[in-house]
Amino acid sequence: MVAGAAGIRREVRAAVIIGFAVLLLSVLGGAVWGWLAPTEQLLVVQPGRGSALTGESVHQFDALAMFVCIGAVTGVLSAVGAWRWRAVRGPIVQLGLLAGSLAGAFAMSWVGEQLTGWEHPRPHDPPVGQIVVLPTEVSSWLALIVQPLLASLVVLFVAALYPSDDLGTGFSGPFGETRPVDDQPFSGTSAYRSYVAQQTGNGSVPDGGYGQAREPGSGSMPESRPTY
Repeated sequence: MVAGAAGIRREVRAAVIIGFAVLLLSVLGGAVWGWLAPTEQLLVVQPGRGSALTGESVHQFDALAMFVCIGAVTGVLSAVGAWRWRAVRGPIVQLGLLAGSLAGAFAMSWVGEQLTGWEHPRPHDPPVGQIVVLPTEVSSWLALIVQPLLASLVVLFVAALYPSDDLGTGFSGPFGETRPVDDQPFSGTSAYRSYVAQQTGNGSVPDGGYGQAREPGSGSMPESRPTY
C-alpha cells in the first residue's frame, strides 16, 4: 500500500509538471498567434460606427483559423511529449494533460489578444472618414476546445494501439506502482516442456522433444547420412 501511495504521488507530481509545461507552451503559441494574426481595418462612416474595407472582413476568419492551427499543433506536441514519459503513463497524467490543455487554450487566446491590443489599441471616438485598425480577437469559443480535444485523442489513440496492457510502465495497475508485471515473456516452448515434464514424472524432458524418447536402434533417423 505504501509503494502504491508513493507511486500515486509521483504520478500526481508528473501530471502537475506536464500541466504547467503545456500552459507555458500555450502562452508561447499565443504570443506567436498575436504576432502573426492579421488585423481588420475599418472606415469610420458615422460616430461610433465603421465599415470594413474591401477584403478586410475575411481577416476575422483568417485569425480564427490561425488560432485553431496553432492550438492543434500545441495539443499534438504536448500529447507526444507527455506520452514519452513512460514511467507515469496512465489516467492521472491524462487528466493533467487535459487540464493543462484547457487552461492553455484560454491562456493562448488571452495572451494573443493582449499583445494585439497593445500593438493596435482601439481609438476613442475617432472622427468620420478615419481608417482605424481593430485588434485580433477569438470570435468563437469553439476554437478553444481544439487543443485539449486533440491532446486527449492522440494519447487515447496511442494507448489503444500499444501492444502491452501496462503501456510500457512495467506495472499492471492503473494507479501507482502496484502489481508489477512479470518481465519474462510467454514462451510456448517453456510451457510445453513444463507440461511434458509433468507427464513423464521425472522432471526432465525426453531427448526427442515431442514427449517420446528415442532409443538407439528404434527406427529413428540417424543424425547423418553417407554421401553418395
